[in-house]
Amino acid sequence: MDKKNEEIEGIQQVSCCGNPVGVLYKRKYGEEQPCMKLGPFRVRLPFIHYKFEISEGIQAILMCATCLGAIPMLTEGLGIPFELAWSMVIINGLLYNLHALLGDPVVPGWITPSIPLTMAYLTRFEIGPGRIQALIALQLLVAFIFLFMGISGLAGKLMKVIPVSIKAGILLGAGFAAIIGEFATGKGRFNLYPFSIAIGALLSFFLLFSERFKMYRKKYKFINAIGKYGMLPAILVSIVVAPLCKELPFPDIKIGTFIKIPEFTNILREVSIFGVGFPSGDLFIKAIPMAIMVYIIAFGDFVTSGALLGEADRIRKDEVIEFNSNRSNLISGIRNLLEGIFIPYIPLCGPLWAAVSAAVFERYKEGRESMDSVYSGVGTFRLMTFISVAIIPIVSLVQPTLPVALSLTLLVQGYVCTRLAMSLCKKPIDMGIAGVMASIIAIKGAAWGLGVGIILVLLLLDNFSSSENVVADES
Repeated sequence: MDKKNEEIEGIQQVSCCGNPVGVLYKRKYGEEQPCMKLGPFRVRLPFIHYKFEISEGIQAILMCATCLGAIPMLTEGLGIPFELAWSMVIINGLLYNLHALLGDPVVPGWITPSIPLTMAYLTRFEIGPGRIQALIALQLLVAFIFLFMGISGLAGKLMKVIPVSIKAGILLGAGFAAIIGEFATGKGRFNLYPFSIAIGALLSFFLLFSERFKMYRKKYKFINAIGKYGMLPAILVSIVVAPLCKELPFPDIKIGTFIKIPEFTNILREVSIFGVGFPSGDLFIKAIPMAIMVYIIAFGDFVTSGALLGEADRIRKDEVIEFNSNRSNLISGIRNLLEGIFIPYIPLCGPLWAAVSAAVFERYKEGRESMDSVYSGVGTFRLMTFISVAIIPIVSLVQPTLPVALSLTLLVQGYVCTRLAMSLCKKPIDMGIAGVMASIIAIKGAAWGLGVGIILVLLLLDNFSSSENVVADES
């Protein structure tokens, strides 16, 4: 089919076979991507305010394996059937799109490091409606904290005044926790799938971060084509390696029904507050310490988002990237609130999927000819993961490798967090505080690590609120 694009005064009319199919508002050099302002939000619609990026769309088709990794958590943790858990994953995938839609330039995800803590917390309650109510109470409290921080503006203030050493400690601790969790004796997935994870992780690191691979991409068109798809080749290799090494079975691709329609009736009856009932006050009180720890962990994602976008913004002068942690808190709060009411979700709703965001931003930094806008990349990726988790042949293809895909994304997240933490520290004293704090986070948990970090800052630093601590601009 012939395509004809007519550009008039910054607006591009997209036509196919002579028929208009949409309008794409084009960004002038050095400005912010066009949007519709709605209070604190910046509404951007796909195909209208940003382009569809083919590379991110293809990546998303198989990277949805990580999203589907929530299914075993939900079936084991809440005692619900596979089909119901799958329905919850599809609805969660739809809500991911709120971030790009409302002006948050990142790929959102779970509050991943909190998952082991959440699973352990839920074991205190008998499986069934009581445990589901406990999760509802926790997620609604987490939603309240996010919304309070965003509405009050405290989120933005915290981003500006928190010392570099504390920010680096949070990032480094998250990185340590992610990597240690995968290799822990008797608990880590590496012990179950050593060849699949080792090969997939090394290939992921090489494709995303290798200076040699970047040099090869400039020389060879074929290698450059592979590099456009981020971690996708590593996932494909794992799908082949896992069954060959007899670590996981071969996929059993199902061609029958194409689209999975969420079981809305069963959701309302079996997991929502309308079916299991609203949690008692006692459950909310019990969940308060856990909710605070979850937010402390999630706060590290705001630090990571600011650092990743700061790197990209320094390279891409053609687009002004506005990262506002207050807005990000609000959107994360809305997601947690909706899920707490309808589909209580063990991974909870976090503001960042660090591994994929890093992959998208790496391609974004190559220039406008590679990716028009940061919203093109993050918006396309989350739109396609939502579609992909509902397509039955895709889900049946990646289903056996769900644990490996989850492990790969955690290891890449660990790499990204440790790299950013080290780049933030400019002084030896900041490095020391960050290292001690991170070790305690990985061993004792977020609350202990943050407490020790604050004490060390008060004891060792004279001035910890200088302007160099700002990671990202706020509006």
